[in-house]
Amino acid sequence: MTSLITTLPHAMRAIGLAFALSLGASATLPGAATAQGLFEPVVKVNGAAVTRYELNQRAELLKLLRAPADPTRLARQQLIEDRLKAQAAAAQGITVTDDQIRAGMENFATQGGLNADQMMALLERGGVSEQTFSDFIRAGLIWREVTQARFGARVSVTEDDLDRARAAMSDGTGVRVLLSEIIIPFEGPGEEQAMAKAREIADITSTGAFSAQARQFSATATRDEGGLLPWQPITQLPPVLRPLVLGLAPGEVTDPLPLDGAVALFQLRDIQETDVPEPSYSAIEYAAYYIPGGRSPEALGRAVQIGEQTDTCDDLYGIAQGQPENVLERGTKAPSEIPNDIAISLSRLDPGEVSYDVTRAGGQTLVLLMMCGRSETIEEAGETAALPDDDSIDDGTIDVEGGEGGEAAGDNTEQLSQQIAARRLESFANGYLEQLRAEARIIEY
Repeated sequence: MTSLITTLPHAMRAIGLAFALSLGASATLPGAATAQGLFEPVVKVNGAAVTRYELNQRAELLKLLRAPADPTRLARQQLIEDRLKAQAAAAQGITVTDDQIRAGMENFATQGGLNADQMMALLERGGVSEQTFSDFIRAGLIWREVTQARFGARVSVTEDDLDRARAAMSDGTGVRVLLSEIIIPFEGPGEEQAMAKAREIADITSTGAFSAQARQFSATATRDEGGLLPWQPITQLPPVLRPLVLGLAPGEVTDPLPLDGAVALFQLRDIQETDVPEPSYSAIEYAAYYIPGGRSPEALGRAVQIGEQTDTCDDLYGIAQGQPENVLERGTKAPSEIPNDIAISLSRLDPGEVSYDVTRAGGQTLVLLMMCGRSETIEEAGETAALPDDDSIDDGTIDVEGGEGGEAAGDNTEQLSQQIAARRLESFANGYLEQLRAEARIIEY
């Protein structure tokens, strides 16, 4: 999950209005945070505590910024990630200065037509301390330094990359890709062995050899077909995967992509331009049904049985009837908010289809995923409208925001090259963050 500091700028265009609306209600000033238990930990990440006060403060900040998610849930997730990022920075000897943080605060505020002092004054009126805002900015800056130091040398953009990106963004055309996949699962100490095998496979350039490895090592439903996937629009791939695939020539394989309890690799078999632009998606609705037993024959058999008994996400409520509420989860998320392993699995599915190659709880729980529907983003006349492609998304709202006027379009080679490089760096950073989270000891109270 990328930091909110990189995912909120479009919303910051209206931040003045957001603050005006948010501050109409009475607020609790930071100085009043003296209640018993407010500074007790709610989470520990490798021993580093996140206090209830920090959680409350971050949630209030996200409310004021109108974050597109439940603020308390997102705040907890962000603060866990902030601890992981800080620990990674400390391990590499990376720090940021007070001047850098101040400049970051100014830059963030500028996106809403404010300066840092004006923004901090509004935040304080809303009950959010300057330290909370500073910590929010610090986390984004320090992660940028960590990922640049760790992955910057691995990011390059070729003329072929630019040509493919121009084709993907040009009017009247789209891009679709033909991929093969391998997802190698591991448990506990098996990660090192799985990653070593993945690095070997990443050097393969033969589609036949890649398929042979898929049949032997992959945990997906496509393993018996050698990992072969059908043609897919590039826009249907998860955000973490698109820049990696666009950087490949036919026959080449992505670098190993760390997931939760697994390592993924993808081989590009072919790439084509189409006569019409492929739709992009602003939101994906899906359901997750949790089956104990991991990848055991019994759990997989149960998943197959459920898949045969259900046609829509609503059918899963009948399957889960009489069981604990947390056995079934259903929701709608932006593509960038979906965990990479789930996003990769969902990318193969049409509404009503299921997959069961994702696990949780260290491989002890099998996750049956069902695609409920995708909200299609249609760009027209400088606006972006999110429209559902399935009746299951029926909240009656259409999200329309002013577009950037084709921010990445045109033939500005330097700007396009920077955007491609930034996306690739972000994909490496997301994979690294998932790896850190998988390896961390996280205790939630």
